[in-house]
Amino acid sequence: MTLRSVPIVDRVTDAFFALDTGFRFTYLNDRAETLLERDREELIGRVMWDEFPQTVETQFPDGFHRAMDEQIPVSFEIYHTQLETWFEARAYPSESGLSVYMRDVTERRAQETTLAQHAAVVEAVRDAIVTLDRNREIITVNGATEAFLGADRSTLVGEHVETLTERAGIADEHAVEIGRAITDVDVRNADRRQLELPYTGPDGDDRMGEFRFVPIEDNVATVALVVRDVTDRHEYDRVVTSLHEVTRWLLESDDPEEICAIAVHAGSDLLGLPISGVWLLEEEQGYLEPVAGTAGAHDEFGGLPRFNPGEGLVWDVFESGEVELFDDLETIEQLYNPETPLRSEIIAPIGTHGVLMTGSLESNWFDETDVDLISTLVENTRAALDRAERERVLRDRTADLERQTERLEAVAEVLSSDLQQQLDAVADALEDDGAGKWEFPLAEDTVETTLDRAERLVDDVREFARNATAVGTRSRLRLESAVDDAVAASHIDEGSVVVDAAATLRADPDRFIHLLETAFDSAAARAEGDVTIQIGLLGFDDGGSRGFFLLDDAAEIPANAHDRVLDPTADDDTAIDGLGLALVRAIAEAHGWDCTVTNGDNGGTCVEVRDVTTLEKRLE
Repeated sequence: MTLRSVPIVDRVTDAFFALDTGFRFTYLNDRAETLLERDREELIGRVMWDEFPQTVETQFPDGFHRAMDEQIPVSFEIYHTQLETWFEARAYPSESGLSVYMRDVTERRAQETTLAQHAAVVEAVRDAIVTLDRNREIITVNGATEAFLGADRSTLVGEHVETLTERAGIADEHAVEIGRAITDVDVRNADRRQLELPYTGPDGDDRMGEFRFVPIEDNVATVALVVRDVTDRHEYDRVVTSLHEVTRWLLESDDPEEICAIAVHAGSDLLGLPISGVWLLEEEQGYLEPVAGTAGAHDEFGGLPRFNPGEGLVWDVFESGEVELFDDLETIEQLYNPETPLRSEIIAPIGTHGVLMTGSLESNWFDETDVDLISTLVENTRAALDRAERERVLRDRTADLERQTERLEAVAEVLSSDLQQQLDAVADALEDDGAGKWEFPLAEDTVETTLDRAERLVDDVREFARNATAVGTRSRLRLESAVDDAVAASHIDEGSVVVDAAATLRADPDRFIHLLETAFDSAAARAEGDVTIQIGLLGFDDGGSRGFFLLDDAAEIPANAHDRVLDPTADDDTAIDGLGLALVRAIAEAHGWDCTVTNGDNGGTCVEVRDVTTLEKRLE
């Protein structure tokens, strides 16, 4: 501090003193000398804690050390007992120490205390209010206190406060805390105290109370005790904390159905929602499919329904994207199930994945707290499903890349082997023809046929090398029409294919016809003469996975070669004129179907394509 700054500081009405980094006094103004009752000459160079040891138990040490260590200004209020004055202390750090200002805020504190007392009384009109004198005897109670304790006020007034803690079933250690809080407020060690403690309600149930203690200015009473029942809030906080733990479980799973099961049972166990279920959108079919439900839901309904577009409140809420509370379902028109025993329900969309619904057999059962908690649950569920979807896409992409690499390696084998065989055949033909007069007599037969095979091989290679997910827009196809188009493009004669039943399915038209064409050509290549192919439906009679089969009467593929013919290996004798059944499998898998090869009961080869979920029988 410079000499030029001293007169200015002396003119400041606040007490001011400066400390060095060792908390030694370096300057005091006149007001500080008065406040500390010491001359500046006595204090300059002295450590504050040594000269005023009583300050060690106050806010000064923590505040000053924090200001010095973090180099930030700090402020706090402190009560001077001898002067009966409240001061606001403000400390400003610098590299050389602290500059401290002490301002008298007693009047402001008194005003704040008065306002706080009045506010506490106004706020607590619905809370239990008890006033106590210095002997801890009850002076007054309000009506809420009678309800709180289940006792008439005449049995309480004049009794020691221990009567209150005993009637409320408050544990001894908590009763001691209440006694300390009353003392602190009464002797002004604290301007207010607040505790949150368990107690027993008048019906014997476990409750949670917020106990607030404030000083009051009264001829007799000195402390007011205000008790608020915060059981619902405490339970809400507990549930929210538990939901955060549930979120961890949700995010640890990568299975959508498991995620939904966790969400449903969390709602049942934590939120007390015994009739709940989750529906997820089946994207290919476009309906909401039930994937998880509580035992209560299954007991009540015997199973959860599927919701098609436009059906019921569930679909309406899913489309709106907003959580809806229905207090009385009897007032709702056009319910999905008019006979439902449910009387109220909450429906919450889980993003674009689906919905969670919870219901009750009573009207007006749910409130906004339930809505908030369910909203938190479905938001956490949405985040878990998003994560699971991202991981699934990543796994699928990785698998696709691996399959694509294998496919390209296989294609390279085919190109290096099969094409070489075709070109060798052309060379052999030309050598045989060159022995006579130079003409090209086999151009119409051997060479043309061989080159046609090479051209088809190139087409198959191009088709096979496509990414497994590269399926174009799917449209609804008639199976018979697709068969006719495939026959026309293949090497089999019209009438060689018999379709057992009319059906429709959704598929990429070009690729599906190519699948059939390739299967037909594979059968024709294995036949010594004419071939007949039967096409029938799977999964409709036995309840298994839906699909179709192609059964031919050509030379059957040996059982030990069934898996091999589905791979584009160079030594595959069945893959004549191209990639054969390996291409059939590639196109099937691109649609998400499963392809296998077996032998017919009476000989021949049967190609089965399953998991065709969109396959439906068509009435003639």
